[in-house]
Amino acid sequence: MKLRVALTAVAAALVIYAGYAALFVAPDERTMHEVQRIFYFHLPAWINSFTAFAIVFVANIAYLATRRPKWDALGVAAAEVGVAACSIGLITGPLWARPVWGIWWTWDARLTTTFILWLLYVSYLLLRGLIEDPQRRASLSAVFGIFAFLDVPLVYMSNRLWRTQHPQPVILGGQGSGLDPTMAKVLLVCVIAMFGVMLLVLTDRYRLERLRYELDELRQTMETRRLDSPSASEKGGM
Repeated sequence: MKLRVALTAVAAALVIYAGYAALFVAPDERTMHEVQRIFYFHLPAWINSFTAFAIVFVANIAYLATRRPKWDALGVAAAEVGVAACSIGLITGPLWARPVWGIWWTWDARLTTTFILWLLYVSYLLLRGLIEDPQRRASLSAVFGIFAFLDVPLVYMSNRLWRTQHPQPVILGGQGSGLDPTMAKVLLVCVIAMFGVMLLVLTDRYRLERLRYELDELRQTMETRRLDSPSASEKGGM
C-alpha cells in the first residue's frame, strides 16, 4: 500500500513537472509559436495509445494460446487505457490543427485511419458488454482485438505511405528530421510522465478485472450448487 502511494506521488510530481516544462521550459517554435506546445501532450498520448494496444494484441494472442483468464483481464484493461489515450490524441489534434492548418479536421489517410482505430477499440469494449458467458466473451474479443491491432501500423505509416495533412515525421523521419535538444528533453519528460500514469491506471484496472473474474466464478459455483442440490419440497417428500 505504501509503495502504491509512493508511486502515485512520483507519477503526480512527474505530470506537474511535465506540464510546467512543456509550457515554460521548452523553447518557442518559430513558425507555430505557443500552440505548438500541445505537441508535448499530443505525441505522448499517441505513444501511450500504441503501447496499450500492443499490450492488448499480445494479451489476446496469449489468451487464445493458454485460455488463462489473466490474459483476458490484461487485454481489456489495456484496451480501456488505450481508448482513453487515443481519445486525448483525437481531442488535442484538432485543437492544434485549427490555428495551424485553418481546419479542425480533414479526412486524409492519417486522420481517417486514426479515427477507425478509435472506433475499433471502442467496438472491442462494446462487444465484451454484449456477451455474458465469460469464456465466449474472452475468445471473441481476443479475435477481434487481434484484428483491430492491424490498424496500428497503418496509422503509424500513413504519412510515410501517402501524402497527408500531417507533415513528414519529425522524429525518426530520416535526414533533416529531429528536435531541438531542449524540446527533445521536455518531450521525454512528458512521455515518461504519461507512461507512468498509464501503468498505474493499467494495474488498477487489471486488478479490478481479476476480481470480476473471481466474482463470476463464485456466482457460477453457487448457481451450480443450487441447481444440483434437491429443493426443500423434494427433501420433505423423501
